[in-house]
Amino acid sequence: MSNLQRVMMKSRLPPMCPNPKFPKPNDRGFRRTTDYNPVMWSEYFAEQRDVQTGKGVFRVYLTKQPEETGPLLVMLHGGGFSALSWAHFSVEIAKIIHCQCLAIDIRGHGDTQTDNEDDLSAETLAQDIGDILQTMYGESCPPVLLVGHSMGGAICVHVANMDVVPALIGAVVIDVVEGTALEALASMQSFLRSRPNTFKSIQHAIEWCVRSGQIRNIESARVSMPGQIVNIETGKLSTNELPLPEESTDEPTKFSNPNAIAEDAELPPPAVPTPVPSASAAAAASVKKYTWRIDLSKSEKYWEGWFQGLSQKFLDVRVPKLLLLAGIDNLDRALTVGQMQGKFQLQVLARCGHAVHEDRPHEVAEVIGTYLLRNKFAQPAGDGHFLKNMPMC
Repeated sequence: MSNLQRVMMKSRLPPMCPNPKFPKPNDRGFRRTTDYNPVMWSEYFAEQRDVQTGKGVFRVYLTKQPEETGPLLVMLHGGGFSALSWAHFSVEIAKIIHCQCLAIDIRGHGDTQTDNEDDLSAETLAQDIGDILQTMYGESCPPVLLVGHSMGGAICVHVANMDVVPALIGAVVIDVVEGTALEALASMQSFLRSRPNTFKSIQHAIEWCVRSGQIRNIESARVSMPGQIVNIETGKLSTNELPLPEESTDEPTKFSNPNAIAEDAELPPPAVPTPVPSASAAAAASVKKYTWRIDLSKSEKYWEGWFQGLSQKFLDVRVPKLLLLAGIDNLDRALTVGQMQGKFQLQVLARCGHAVHEDRPHEVAEVIGTYLLRNKFAQPAGDGHFLKNMPMC
């Protein structure tokens, strides 16, 4: 049979069914499954430690000691987050420079337990950081770079202004400036009310976190979100339940043939009618098991204190400073003038949400690594091949 005859024969035949063992993304009925199962902290940090100070027990996470001498990156998370929001960033920055990362659960967050959980004033939170470093290192504290996101960025500025960290060499503030932060406070309560109050599982919380856009990087959400919710019955952070037993992990539905069309099932024999479950039984079937670790709405009286005068305090910090934003329009007047005068370095990362370090951990690590190398605070790790010349104002 000639090639022409074969082509003509094929054109008269019905289309061939694709191989059922290898469905393609554009095949009808194909569905890409997403893994929302939580990941443990130990995948990213070498050690977790409870630091006892005069005001409570603070949970901290540490990466391994660097092969060569390097700075200590003290990382402070935003309001409602936890130290685990720095998990992916910690791995990425260690690939670029020789350093050790110390992520802290701030008072009222994560697994930290203090005498007064409700005292979230800027002065108290800043003093907590100084107490933690004093307890851990005493007079032999290594050079410290403060890195903070949102509320944590504001606390970094307060720590630097209060001189509670004598070994401070630099400060990095991520996506928080005074002007836009104060403007956003007016709608903060509405935003908090729009969030779900409870979750039926840890996977459900992670899925909401990603779908709502709070964190756009699902791998970061899988390790970060468990540090933000507690078990309603036990009152313990959900990270204490990890790893989850196999029966509680969400498994995608499996079919013997992804492209098969199910036939109508044979009619079963008549069955004895079963009673309709009551409303209370239906409610019990959908138990709300987890809720937020902290009720941020109750901390409203401290919000203004976090951000009031922040721009000038940031400019007054006497160590080299880096401001990392998710958009250039977030810059207020005081910082615009200060940036034009060369008082700090500015970097803008587009196409990311408010949680910049979680959405794009590799890019944030490159920016901060470049900043540390330019100021000769650290030595490059590995072969040193990364983007060292990113444009920076």
